[in-house]
Amino acid sequence: MIPSSAHPGLHTLDGTIRVFLAEALILPTGLITAAFLTRRLGAEGYGLFTLAAALVAWIEWSITSAFARATVKFVGEAEDWREVGAAVVRWHLITSVAAALLLVWLAPAVAWLFGEPVLTIYLRLFALDIPLLSLAHAHRHILIGVGGFRQRALRSAGRWIARLLLIVFLVEMGLSVPGAILGSIGASLVELVIGRLYIRPPLFRRSNFPFRRWWAYSAPLFLSALSLRLYDSLDLFALKALGGTAAQAGIYGAAKNLTLVANIFALSLAPLLLSTLSRTLRAGNARLARDMGYSAMRAVIWLLPFAAMTAGAAREIVSFIFGPTFLPAAPLLALLIFGALAVVMIAVATAILIAAGEPGWTFALTGPLVPLAIAGHLLLIPWLGAMGAALVTTLVAGLGALAAILAVYRIWRILPPVTTVLRSALLCGLAYSLAALWPAPGLWLFVKLSLIGLTIPLAFLLLGEFNAHEIALIRSVVGRRAVTERSPGEIR
Repeated sequence: MIPSSAHPGLHTLDGTIRVFLAEALILPTGLITAAFLTRRLGAEGYGLFTLAAALVAWIEWSITSAFARATVKFVGEAEDWREVGAAVVRWHLITSVAAALLLVWLAPAVAWLFGEPVLTIYLRLFALDIPLLSLAHAHRHILIGVGGFRQRALRSAGRWIARLLLIVFLVEMGLSVPGAILGSIGASLVELVIGRLYIRPPLFRRSNFPFRRWWAYSAPLFLSALSLRLYDSLDLFALKALGGTAAQAGIYGAAKNLTLVANIFALSLAPLLLSTLSRTLRAGNARLARDMGYSAMRAVIWLLPFAAMTAGAAREIVSFIFGPTFLPAAPLLALLIFGALAVVMIAVATAILIAAGEPGWTFALTGPLVPLAIAGHLLLIPWLGAMGAALVTTLVAGLGALAAILAVYRIWRILPPVTTVLRSALLCGLAYSLAALWPAPGLWLFVKLSLIGLTIPLAFLLLGEFNAHEIALIRSVVGRRAVTERSPGEIR
């Protein structure tokens, strides 16, 4: 069984740190992979791989996100997760196989739309990843629902390490773009195998869990997930469809890849928050649940200075990772990092709303993002090109985050405090100035970013942002992580 913490907030914070550290492996592994691929494949080859990966990722995340939050909630509320788990795995398998077959059929039409015939081969090969990743994520969400945050972290660590090694090996073997695709598929298989070591829902057995009950709750979540996934890739697709070249798509894709740290935080916090809130509300402690939701929204505001630091050092970051050819991605990164942080707030707010039993709010908040973004892209991309796409993406996400915060206030009467917002704004100016004015060529970039990154929480502390309880909570987590833990076994 999963060891439970006496304090749900402590368990969530500890789990978020573990999952964040595991998912943060995508930064060294993903950036090394991106740097390797941009140099081996060139801007055009990397652009084609990015297009294929973005389209397949949208399909995969649409499927898995449609089930993810409902899975976490129903598993978290269940006395015995097995019936829910069996249903989740079976629905994932059926949906993902159907989606993979549909992609194989539509691949020529998609390739024609983008004016790149070779995409047909790449998309059909990438279709193999859809059922593997979907099943891997089904196991992931069941683990989160039962509170297996540590096991969830270990799965991610295995995936990102395997992805780097497989892609580098296969591309070096001369397989070029297909090698990068096969490496991604292999990483999904590795994650699925690791997941089965910890939790083993039956893959093909029927479940008694009623689909009607599931769909009644998850339908708005599915539409919300579909909207977010489409919105996430819409700027790249719009840029290419409205006349952008494969090289421009590669540059834009490189800029988006550098916003992964914000996505990692959302992936680390939001599902764990939903799981903990669901189990806390089931235990009848609504006040504690509200306090945790309030703290989670504050945590997102704390990230604003880190985004400003990234914007200030954008040119050095892009040059170091991708090389001088990709320097046009720097101003795009300086905008997109704030849009990515706004999406984090949307993810946290919708997790709170789902736990509070208000799934309908999720689509009401995320549905308008797509038509607003489409209108903005049609207006600005022909005028400003890639910068127009980045501007639209960031502004629309900011509006969505503001709406999500107001929705949480209407349901639970909690808001991020004005003092936190003001302190973050002050530190944004400090972090941006330090990053922009301090030249740091080569490896000195890591020194600069590390020192500024350490300065930000210290400045928050000196400004009185953290109370005594929060400081004690952080110390407790650090103390727990310093203790050697026994190896996890299978969850029963």
